[in-house]
Amino acid sequence: MKRILVTGGAGFIGSHLCRKLLKEGHHIICLDNFLTGARENISQLIGYDHFELIEHDMIHPIQVEPVDEIYHLACPASPVHYQDDPIATMKISVLGSIIALGIAKRHKAKILLASTSEIYGDPQIHPQPESYWGNVNPIGPRSCYDEGKRCAETLFMDYHRQEKVRIKIVRIFNTYGPRMQPHDGRVMSNFILQALQKRDLTVYGDGSQTRSFQYIDDLIEGLYSMMNTGDDFLGPVNIGNPSEFTIKELAEKIISLTSSQSKLIYRNLPEDDPKQRKPDISLANTYLNWEPKVSLDEGLRKMITYFKEKIVANELIEKQC
Repeated sequence: MKRILVTGGAGFIGSHLCRKLLKEGHHIICLDNFLTGARENISQLIGYDHFELIEHDMIHPIQVEPVDEIYHLACPASPVHYQDDPIATMKISVLGSIIALGIAKRHKAKILLASTSEIYGDPQIHPQPESYWGNVNPIGPRSCYDEGKRCAETLFMDYHRQEKVRIKIVRIFNTYGPRMQPHDGRVMSNFILQALQKRDLTVYGDGSQTRSFQYIDDLIEGLYSMMNTGDDFLGPVNIGNPSEFTIKELAEKIISLTSSQSKLIYRNLPEDDPKQRKPDISLANTYLNWEPKVSLDEGLRKMITYFKEKIVANELIEKQC
């Protein structure tokens, strides 16, 4: 049994990861400040003998008991949240990573960074391989997240080279699934919520920009596989679904699956919004023996069911109040 620290463990991705690690028989220390994470995400885990919860903000130092592994996920990941307080976003990317790496150094623990496809910015190479250095605006409204994660990757590599910390770097592409917040501003949750509430779906730009979407279960398997590779493979490695769809195609698919009468309405494209996003997953295939298994249609049906249940639950709460 390993002792594993998961920073951001009550978030969308973190809560799924904690469940996976518990199922594998490990002792989990879930750390979260609940800025974007939620207690309900981990409510079913509280009370397990091998699950600990620490409420803490990773921009501040913390002492923890010895751990064997660290999954460093702590950081707002949706534009609504990371642009709300861009200075705090940069702090968690930089200071949070320094603190997490310090813990790894003290305990000689292996540490994985949950980086992002935003590393590539508005890419000029398609699909994006890990060797591509990206096309990022360093002073734009998204740069607190984009450049914050780029700096985090730098810190991880320098701690490895200078302090011999065992590291792993994963670049996560668009991910969706249960426990996403309905109002987090991401295109998937926006479209599903609008369709279920019989509102028109808001498409930014002309809808021709592309994205690739992976279901949460596939991502969790990728993270777990990466952590369990040998120390000689550091990454970065892309974890995402290479099946590519235009935003308009996604909107139309969600309208169809929800049997909604919603229409599409168009708004101006946000500044620095990428025109294309698709991972080259050759490294993940080779080193992790990993590829996504859940199709978009299958994942969307699960996601729609989850949001339907959330809407009904929220309506019941409002009636009781």
